[in-house]
Amino acid sequence: MTKNVLAVDDSTSIRQMVCVTLTSAGYTVVEAADGCDGLEQANERVFDLVLTDLNMPRMDGLGLVRALRELPAYRQVPILMLTTESSDEMKSQGRAAGATGWMVKPFDPLKLIEVVRKVIG
Repeated sequence: MTKNVLAVDDSTSIRQMVCVTLTSAGYTVVEAADGCDGLEQANERVFDLVLTDLNMPRMDGLGLVRALRELPAYRQVPILMLTTESSDEMKSQGRAAGATGWMVKPFDPLKLIEVVRKVIG
């Protein structure tokens, strides 16, 4: 069964890179332009994994993580932050919000596939 990934980022080029990378590895990817759009997508269906940027308009990544964790269907779904932020303080805030892991952009496509496979198979 194909695993479904929600990629949330306000950068079209990053979303496209994530989509091409994960689609080539056999995943189905749905894109969202910001946290509000991502939350709408997540309310329409349950994804196996959510990848989200941190800094976005309307709703940032931490807000999205918190909102998803309030939904019963997303209490156990892995959520990975994919962001340029790399400070320990931000990583700590991500963990406190409920993020499962943290990857720094720019990302290595092979590393992204490796992490996704570890998290959801």
